[in-house]
Amino acid sequence: MTVTEIASRLAELCNQGDFEKAQKELFAEDAISIEPYASTGFEKETKGLSAILEKGKKFNAMVEETHSCSVSNHILAGNAIALVLTMDVTMKGQERSKIAEICVYEVKDGKIISEQFFM
Repeated sequence: MTVTEIASRLAELCNQGDFEKAQKELFAEDAISIEPYASTGFEKETKGLSAILEKGKKFNAMVEETHSCSVSNHILAGNAIALVLTMDVTMKGQERSKIAEICVYEVKDGKIISEQFFM
């Protein structure tokens, strides 16, 4: 897949809330995921697709209800993809809140090799 095709497919799956399918389909086995900071239950850097999938399951287990989830149109620069993810969620034991972050992905050999989040 080209970077443009990956960006379109990534946005499509994220808008459907199917992050796991996006990761399984588009990520390299040795991909890395970088959070803005380490937080309870999450490392700053997660290495490998299986660990990234597990991180997603941990996050989903913390969510009581997802009210909406959407991504912006993507921006491309060479092998980089950027988009804004906006989620309206109720986390377990917390009040409803909106989360917005910039998500940046790097593509190599037709697969996403890294993702990094900025809040």
